[in-house]
Amino acid sequence: MTDHRTLTRRTTLTGATALALAPLAARAQGAPAGGQGTGHVTGIVYEDTGGKGRRGPDDPGLRDVLVSNGREVVRTDRDGRYTLPVGDEAVIFVIKPTGFALPLGSDGLPRFSYLHQPAGTPPDLALRYPGIAPTGPLPPSVDFGLVRSPESGDFDVVLFTDPQPESHAELTFVRDTAIARVLGAKAASGKVAFGMTTGDVLFDDLSLYPRQNRLIAQLGVPWFHLGGNHDLNFEAPDARYSRETFKRTFGAPYYALEHGGVLFVMLDNVNYLGPHTATAGRGGRYEGRIGERQLAFVENLLTRSPTDRLVVVAMHIPLASDLGPDEPGISTVDRAQLLRLLAGRPSVSVAGHTHTTEHHYLGPDGRPGFQQGATGGDAHHHHVLTAVSGSWWSGPPDRRGIATADSRDGTPHGYHVLSITGGRHYTTRYVPASDDAGRQMRIVLESQFHGDDLARLPDTRLYELLGATIPAESAGATNVVVNLFDGGPRSRVSFRIGDGPLVPMTRTRRPDPFVAALYARNGATRKSWVKAEPCSHLWVARLPRDLQAGTHRLIVEATDEYGRPHRDALVLEILDGASRAG
Repeated sequence: MTDHRTLTRRTTLTGATALALAPLAARAQGAPAGGQGTGHVTGIVYEDTGGKGRRGPDDPGLRDVLVSNGREVVRTDRDGRYTLPVGDEAVIFVIKPTGFALPLGSDGLPRFSYLHQPAGTPPDLALRYPGIAPTGPLPPSVDFGLVRSPESGDFDVVLFTDPQPESHAELTFVRDTAIARVLGAKAASGKVAFGMTTGDVLFDDLSLYPRQNRLIAQLGVPWFHLGGNHDLNFEAPDARYSRETFKRTFGAPYYALEHGGVLFVMLDNVNYLGPHTATAGRGGRYEGRIGERQLAFVENLLTRSPTDRLVVVAMHIPLASDLGPDEPGISTVDRAQLLRLLAGRPSVSVAGHTHTTEHHYLGPDGRPGFQQGATGGDAHHHHVLTAVSGSWWSGPPDRRGIATADSRDGTPHGYHVLSITGGRHYTTRYVPASDDAGRQMRIVLESQFHGDDLARLPDTRLYELLGATIPAESAGATNVVVNLFDGGPRSRVSFRIGDGPLVPMTRTRRPDPFVAALYARNGATRKSWVKAEPCSHLWVARLPRDLQAGTHRLIVEATDEYGRPHRDALVLEILDGASRAG
């Protein structure tokens, strides 16, 4: 394997070939077999008053509940009945309304969809991991039960992305870091309504789904999943049957739900373009594309939702990434179409995939930029989330034997929490999964100009390169470097020495020197494709040239994307010649 950007180029179609195949790929993505509208499905959405998992004689139908076939969206009538067109194959799902809960299966997963696949997964695909058993003809009525459950407009949603364990050992890392931390925080706050994983639930080995689900179920809240590029059936020739194991496990690959007055739209924007011949049965070509069918679903859904309702959109591949806004493997090629549908509505979107942490503020055309978002309050906020696996579980082990897994932009591996207030306003916050949960930044000093080269010398210690003890004659040439882990274009960072004035720092796109040095020293525990990439939340400024020898407080004060304050510090020692000689 190689670094993620090179890997992306190998596993996606780019340039003219991708453009030529895009219409075909868009039709294939999530499209039912055979012609659309060849039949109809009908059923009832009802209140499961006894929590029985089936409709009883006293369970009333629920009116005005949305149901979809993945394209059309209809409301139930006064008796709770709906009718939708279906093709030869289809996925039917209910869109949970505010004030109701979905039933949970024995594996703890929400049950909200029905797979109509009469012949099941074609056996001649010879999938490595089991697909869908034949479902037979459509039943006379496809019903969905909901349990009445009061919901507040003030709640939290836990956001995981890219846990990406490729072995039981790495799944244990997920258990003992992110899951354990959420479990403790949930008990303390009591505000977590549900959670989601926005793709790369696993790293190709889909046989780990059952254990993953048992672990997540211990959190005691509904948990929703989206597929990533490592949750695919790579033996499938194209997108049509590339989510068979995922669908068998989780149900609909894209869907929606409401909670506390907020609409959550869960999209699958990994458009599979077929196996990569050099790695038969492992890996494949893909692009970030929502596709015509899902866009139609979103449009139909939004036309049935109030325009002032907050919309949260989740997906795996970012709408735009700092690492490659026009690379189809790490950004979404049809993001402008989605943004046009969201225009004029309060909205935010989240994604993963790149193992970086980024904030983007996108205009209607979807164009990103490193400095974009400093102004423009109407721009769409797109948040690329910190990966639970960080550097794909690379790096030296901690005292427990768990990989430290610092991400390639220097952010410690972790997750985010989306907080909703009054059903209308949102904030997000980053939570380290292993490090001090309150620490939101790292401060290092660069006193050696070619520190990135020196970092590769095995006998040079990290604190000698980046520590807070420097000779007086180097002070004026030393950079203070702050990685505000969840910072972005609207964040501000300054530092002060002792009681001196605040010195504003400049946001600079470059690799984090700490993680570059860490990777250089730990080749044996670093996966082969992992390397430091430019960081979008790094701030740099020079130390004062007139700083005197002695011991000083260096205090960093920052405000994040939401204007919240953060503060951290270190003790700075400036040594004169006599001190060093002694």
